[in-house]
Amino acid sequence: MNNNIDIYGPKPVALINQLIEAAGADPASLEGQLVTQIFQTGLRLLAEGHDTGQLKVITRAMKEMRYAYDIFNRFKDKPCISIFGSARTPETHPDYLAALNFSRAMAARGWMCMTGAANGIMKAGLEGPKIESTFGLSIRLPFEVASNTVIEGDPKLMIFRYFFTRKLMFMSHSNAMAAFPGGVGTMDELFEVLTLIQTGKSNIIPIVLLEGADGTYWQAWRQYLSTNLLNNGWISPEDTRFFHHAATNEEAVEHILKFYSRYHSSRYVKDLLVIRLLSPLSQKQIDTLNLKYNRLIASGAIAASESLPEETEHQELSRIVFHHTRKDFGLLRIMIDEINDF
Repeated sequence: MNNNIDIYGPKPVALINQLIEAAGADPASLEGQLVTQIFQTGLRLLAEGHDTGQLKVITRAMKEMRYAYDIFNRFKDKPCISIFGSARTPETHPDYLAALNFSRAMAARGWMCMTGAANGIMKAGLEGPKIESTFGLSIRLPFEVASNTVIEGDPKLMIFRYFFTRKLMFMSHSNAMAAFPGGVGTMDELFEVLTLIQTGKSNIIPIVLLEGADGTYWQAWRQYLSTNLLNNGWISPEDTRFFHHAATNEEAVEHILKFYSRYHSSRYVKDLLVIRLLSPLSQKQIDTLNLKYNRLIASGAIAASESLPEETEHQELSRIVFHHTRKDFGLLRIMIDEINDF
C-alpha cells in the first residue's frame, strides 16, 4: 500500500462515510465516528506493513468480540453471574452439587448464569438454571470438549479462539462472580478479576468463594494469601474485602443480593466518580462517608447529585459524586458495603 496516502484525508473519509451511510448509520454520530476510526486503523495496518499473522489475530479477535457483543446485547436488562471452577470435578463430587444448587438459586432470583461451557463445575453452573438463563463461553482447546451437553447447540453458546477475548466477555458482562475449587485456569480467572478490580480497570462486583460440604480449599487459599501476600505487604488489608468466603450457598446468594440492595452501579465522568443508588442517602449519611472515607477523595467532598450532563443511562437514579483519587479500591469496596448497610 502507498504509505504516502493520508488515510485521515477528505477522500478516504468520504469513502468511509459512504459505507457507514450504506449501513444505515450517521457518520457524524459518535458511533459513526468510532466506526470511522476502526476503518482507519485497519488501513493503517496495511500502510505499516503488518504481517499476515498479526492481521489474522486482530481480525479474528474483532470478529469474536462483535459476535459475542451481539448475543449479550439481547439480554442487557438481566443481571449475570460468572461461575468459575474445575472442568475435572466429577458430577458426584460435593463441589459439583454445590455449584448446581447455587446456580439454580441465582437463576430463581432472576440472574443469568455464565460459565466456560466445559464439564465439571462449568457444566454444573449451567445445569442448575433453565437453559434460557445460561450463557456458555467456550474456548477451543485440543484436549477438552468444546461444550458440555447442557449448552451444546444453544444460540447463547459462544466459542472463542483467544483467552483474552473470552475473558473480556466474562468481565464486561458480569455483575457478580462465584469461584469454586479448580486448577490453574480457575486461579487465572479469579486473580484476573481481582487484579482488574484492585487496579480500577473493572467495576467493583461481589466475588464469592464456594465449595461443597466440609471443603478446605478456600481456607487454605486464604491462608496462603494472608501468609505470603498480606503479611509481606504485597496487598493491602482492604484488598481482602474484594472477596467473600461463603459457608453456604444461601450465604453466597445473600451476599450478592445485598451488594445491590442500594448500590446500583458506578462510572467515571472525567475526574468524578459517580455512584448510582436505588434510594437516596440522607445528608447525615453522606457526612459520615466524608468523615470515614476522606482518603478516597482527591479534592472537594462526597455530595448528592442529579445525573451529570455526560450521563445517558439510569438518569432516574439517585447519585453521590466525588473527585476520586483513583486508588484504594479495596477501601471503596468497604464504602459500598457501608452504603448498603445504612
